Amino acid sequence: MSPPPRGPRPPQQQPRTQQVAPRPKQPDFDKVCGVAAVQAVFACRPEAVQRLFYLPARREVAGPLCARLAKLRRVYREVGPEELGKIAATPHHGGIVAIVTPRALPELPMPPGPVLEQLRAAGPLLPVLDAVGNPHNLGAIARSAAFFGARAMILSGDPRQAGLSDAAARTSEGGLEYLSLHRAPDLPAALRALAPAFLTVAAVAEGGVPPEALPRDRPIALVLGNEEIGLDAATVDACAAKVTLPGSGAVQSLNVSVAAAVLIHALSRR
Repeated sequence: MSPPPRGPRPPQQQPRTQQVAPRPKQPDFDKVCGVAAVQAVFACRPEAVQRLFYLPARREVAGPLCARLAKLRRVYREVGPEELGKIAATPHHGGIVAIVTPRALPELPMPPGPVLEQLRAAGPLLPVLDAVGNPHNLGAIARSAAFFGARAMILSGDPRQAGLSDAAARTSEGGLEYLSLHRAPDLPAALRALAPAFLTVAAVAEGGVPPEALPRDRPIALVLGNEEIGLDAATVDACAAKVTLPGSGAVQSLNVSVAAAVLIHALSRR
């Protein structure tokens, strides 16, 4: 007995290829808004400024900056409020906007090598941010860090971590420009690599010692965590100590930028 006729073969399935989302394109230029932030860019990296726009009310502030741009043959222009709002893409422009070349955020080399000594020489305290997602908090922490004498900061590679942006620059009031910045893709490994030069300290809502109880024998790398959930366990485990701000108990914790300001002040005075 002959076998029944076979039907047509189903089309052979091709193996699925993993879809990888393309990396977002780095913007060609950043916008820096506000008098202090714009003046800081001119002070720290004037070659990055490509164009400058300002309101008539900012003529006195803009004058010396325009003179510098004229020597570089770069564009500067006095504009009205409506046009400046469109250029800045925000009403919070402070009357002056610089268009600048984006700043690089280099990875912290592993092992850090000479960079470790550069970070140690940058001041008694090194802020380390882990998944601080709000760019305004990033800017506020940078402002406090620069105000109290820090000259460097490390950002984790966590996808929640805010990066350099118009909002962060504006909130920092120029503080970001005065900080040497590095990104640490593997933060626990980076903290262990920092340990020979720094006392690595995790800022936690409870269970840590008060700032004055920390050893005074070396600079501190102060690790500040996500606004909602704090630091990951692996990050805390990679630190040599934990610090907690004692409070009244009426509320559980402070906003991360406020806690950072208090801790940076307390630890920088050691």
